[in-house]
Formats: sequence, C-alpha cells, structure tokens
Amino acid sequence: MDLSSLIEALGEKTTVTLAGLSIGILFGVFAQRSRFCLRSAVVEFWNRDGCSKLAIWLLAFSVAVISTQFFITGGWLDVSQARQLAARGSLSGALIGGLLFGVGMILARGCSSRMLVLAANGNLRALLAGLIFAVASQASLTGLLSPLRTWISGWITVDGGTTRDLLAAFHIGNTGGLLFGLIWLAAAIHFARRGRLSRREWLGGSGVGLMVALAWLITYRIGTQSFEIIPVQSLSFTGPSADVLMLVLSPPGQPWDFNIGLVPGVVLGSFLAALWGRELKLEGFKDGHGMRRYMAGAVLMGFGGMLAGGCAVGAGVSGAAIFALTAWISLIGMWAGAGLANALVDKPAPEKKSATSVESIADPVIQP
Repeated sequence: MDLSSLIEALGEKTTVTLAGLSIGILFGVFAQRSRFCLRSAVVEFWNRDGCSKLAIWLLAFSVAVISTQFFITGGWLDVSQARQLAARGSLSGALIGGLLFGVGMILARGCSSRMLVLAANGNLRALLAGLIFAVASQASLTGLLSPLRTWISGWITVDGGTTRDLLAAFHIGNTGGLLFGLIWLAAAIHFARRGRLSRREWLGGSGVGLMVALAWLITYRIGTQSFEIIPVQSLSFTGPSADVLMLVLSPPGQPWDFNIGLVPGVVLGSFLAALWGRELKLEGFKDGHGMRRYMAGAVLMGFGGMLAGGCAVGAGVSGAAIFALTAWISLIGMWAGAGLANALVDKPAPEKKSATSVESIADPVIQP
C-alpha cells in the first residue's frame, strides 16, 4: 500500500485523520445495521435467551482476529510496537477495569460504541451517557480520577514485549493465532445459523471485525511512510472520546490524529445508515431512576475503560485481535462483570418475566 503521494499532498496528520474518519464511517454503518453490541451478546449468553446477538459479536470478533493475523503473517503488518504489546501493562487494571466496564454497560444498557451509534440515531439516553462517558474517561486519564486509576494500575504490572504477547508466550506464532480465529469463526457460523441471522447482520458483524483489522493495517502503513511518529493502533472509544471532548473544549488549532477522525466518522456512518433504513427517532428518559442508572453506568465505563486500557471494542476486539495479554484479561473481566450485574440488576424473576419482556421490547437499547 503506497500512501506516500497522499501523505505528501495532505501531510501526515491530515492523512491519518482522514483514515480514521473513513474507517469510522464504515464502522458506524456496519455497527448500526447489525446492532453490534457486547452488552447484548453478554445478556443473551448469561440468560440463555437466543443467540443472534452473540453470533453477531462472534462474527466481528473472529473476523477481526483472522484478518489481523492474516495481515501479520503476510508481512503487511507489524504490531510489535503497538501500545497494547510494547508498553508496560497493568494486570490489576485490566481485570478490575474490565469488571467495572462490564457492570457499567449493563447499567447504561449498551457498551460505549453502541452508545455512540444510538446517539447518532436520535437516542438522547445514549447521547447523555456518551457525554458522561467521555468526561469520566478524561477525568480518569488526567483529572480527578487519575490518582485512583494510577494506584490500582500499579498493584500488578507486566513488562512490555513478549511477556504481553500471548502468541509468543505459548509459542504458537501468528499462524496459531490465525487458526485460533478460525475456531471462533466456526462458532460464530454455528450460532448465526441457529439465530437465523439476516444477510444484513452477517455483513454488518463481519464488517465491524474487518474495520478493526483495517485500522491496524492503515495506521501501520501510514506510520512506515511518514516522517512524523504515527502510532500503530486500531479502534477504541475510551481515549478517542476523551480526545474529541478536549478538542471541542480547547482553543482552535489543536493537532488532529486518527482518534479525532474516528469518533465523528462513527457518528456520521451510523446516522447515514439509520437515515437509509428509516430508523431515526428521538427518544428520551421516562423517569429519574433511568437517568441515574445511565449516568452511573457511563461513569463506570469511562473509568473502567481507561483503567483497562480500552473499551469493549478497544480491548475486547482490537487488543484481543493481536493477542495482548491485558486485553484478554479485560475482555474476560467485561464478560464476568456484565454477567454478574445482569444477574443482580436486570435478570427478571420468574413471576415477572412477561412484564419485563414487554418493557424490554419497548426499549430499543435493551432489544435493538
């Protein structure tokens, strides 16, 4: 992939920002049309209630792993300098952050990427939660919650390099990672057939995963052809949400990067997809209890995502696709935390199941 002429014409920062915008638009379209959301997949799994949302998530996950590992084995991509592998990591932060994020996405009725998609469709609940999520993320990075995050992160740490690379630790290499992804793809196909996914859902789930791999690839390729330092990275919504928030609040002239293009791109892509599907609709809160719940969930996701080093997409798919140890721990924590919160907060009692089901159908965030 020769990007030198484009970089020469536009500059490194503009090129990588446009890359983030383009991938964000496609991600927004695919995520909106497929109803991609880790929270929905977790609820289905723990409640043993259907498998369509689980299948969509597995499709995205497996395609991300397979495509990323394919690019690496083909010699087109090198992720050894990615933050998730090269830098010193926190095992305690990954686990506790993942647990908190999982609890938060149950309370907010959606993961952070889903909030962004729904906000673009007119869901004011998701818009409020998304704004609070961005504020909590920034507060966890450099603000009021930063000392707590730093303290927890320092409990148990791990050196960067091969110690954070699961493929190196188990001596299976990228070919082993590719085969591992194929196993998950087989599981995704099994559940997709059981859930009778539509063509739109097959395409959307696979497209989400492909965008993760393409983000890794294009940031790496731009970085290798740039005089400036362009970090190799993929999709995430914790740090980028905070970056966009600070860009809006800062004086004009702030530098742009991949993250600055990504978030508006997802919003635009989701809006266009909803417009095409005639699914734009303004929705708000019905009572104060619901608002408090969303706000608490957004704070937990913001702090937990920054502590874990990524959100449901950033750690749960992007980081897992390169087999970063901390990303896998975060992903396990998200599934566990969400399962526990679902059982304690949302799982209906047997005698109230029918009433709860009616309410769930009425809420597009619970049952997209």
